[in-house]
Amino acid sequence: MNPRTLPTFLRSLLAGIALAAGGIAAAQEPAVPTKETLLLQDIRVHDPWILPHAGSKTYYLYTSSRDEATRRNGVKAYKSTDLKHWTGPVEVFRVPDGIWANPTHGTWASEVHAYRGRYYLFVTLHNNDSVFAKPPETWRPNHLRGTAVAVADSPEGPFELLKKDGPHPPRNFMTLDGTLYLDPEGQPWMVYCHEWIQKIDGTISAIRLTDDLSATKGEPIHLFKGSDAPWLNASLKPDAAQLSYVTDGCQLYRTRDGSLVMLWSSYRNGVYIETQARSKTGKLEGPWEQLDPLVDGDSGHGMFFDTFAGQRMLVVHRPFGKPTTRAKLYDVEDAGDRFRIVRPRGDLDGDGRAAISSGR
Repeated sequence: MNPRTLPTFLRSLLAGIALAAGGIAAAQEPAVPTKETLLLQDIRVHDPWILPHAGSKTYYLYTSSRDEATRRNGVKAYKSTDLKHWTGPVEVFRVPDGIWANPTHGTWASEVHAYRGRYYLFVTLHNNDSVFAKPPETWRPNHLRGTAVAVADSPEGPFELLKKDGPHPPRNFMTLDGTLYLDPEGQPWMVYCHEWIQKIDGTISAIRLTDDLSATKGEPIHLFKGSDAPWLNASLKPDAAQLSYVTDGCQLYRTRDGSLVMLWSSYRNGVYIETQARSKTGKLEGPWEQLDPLVDGDSGHGMFFDTFAGQRMLVVHRPFGKPTTRAKLYDVEDAGDRFRIVRPRGDLDGDGRAAISSGR
C-alpha cells in the first residue's frame, strides 16, 4: 500500500512508531569513539616512557606537553592495547605556579613508576632565570634544573608535586633524568645525570629517597662519568673543539643471573646512542664497567618494559631533537650478564631500520 494514500492520523501513528524504533536502534548501537586513533609513527615523542598497566591491559606512553596558547608545560599520555594503535593524548600533569620551576621553561624525561599502590611521576623541570653560576666562574651559565617527583592514584593522573621548594637532587647541582631504583633491601634511590654543562665530563650519581619518595636523605654518591666509556674515548679525534661528555637517560635493570645493568645515552662520533653499563659487584655503588652500545643511528634515551605476552622491549627516540622524533621499538634478549637487541619492531613503529650498534 502506498503510504501517501493512508489517512493523516495513520501516517502520523506509523511515523511515530518508526521514530521510536529508530531511537531504540540508535541507543543499542555502540558509541563511536570520540578520540582519534593514531599510529605510533604519527606521534611526536621525545624521552619516551611506556608503562604497562596490568589491571587494564593498557600501555601508557608518556612524553612532554606544551599548551601553545599559554606556553605552559606538562606531561601527556597516550594509551594503547597493542603498541601500534594509540588514543589520546590526555594531560596527566601541568607544572603549577608558585614552585621553584618556571611553568613555561619545559618538562623533560617524564617517567611513571608504580610504587606501594600509587603512581609516581619523575620529571625534569627548569628555571632558566635562576642562574647560580656564570662565566668566568664556570665555562657556561648554570641555572636551576633537576628532577621533581609527583604522585597520583591513577596512571592518568592528575599528578601532584611532593616537593615544591626545589628538585630532589641538591639545588646547586644542574641535574636531569632522575629515575627510581629500589635496592635489594627495598631502599628507594633516585639515580640521576649530572649535566655536562656544569661538569664538562657528565656523571651519573644517586641519592637515597625517603620511603614515601617525598624527599632525599644523606649525600649523593658518584657512580661513573661519561668519559669512562672506552668506545667514546676511541671515537675522539684531535681537533680544537672543547671536549664534553654527555650522560643522559639512566635506567637500571636486573638480568636473569642477577647482574645490575644500567641503560644510559651519550654521543659517539657526534651521533646519539643508547648504551649500557654493568656493576661489577651487583650493587648500585659499583664499580661500574662500560659495555658495548645497544643502538646507534641518533637513537637514545631508552627504557625497557615487558609486554603482557612476556616479551622485554626497548623503546628509544630517533632522531634526536628534531620535529620528526618518534618512538622506536626493539625486542630485547636477556643474555645473563647484559642485554642484547634481537630485532627492530617496524611492524609496530612503522620504521624497522635496525640502527643496532656494531660495537665499533
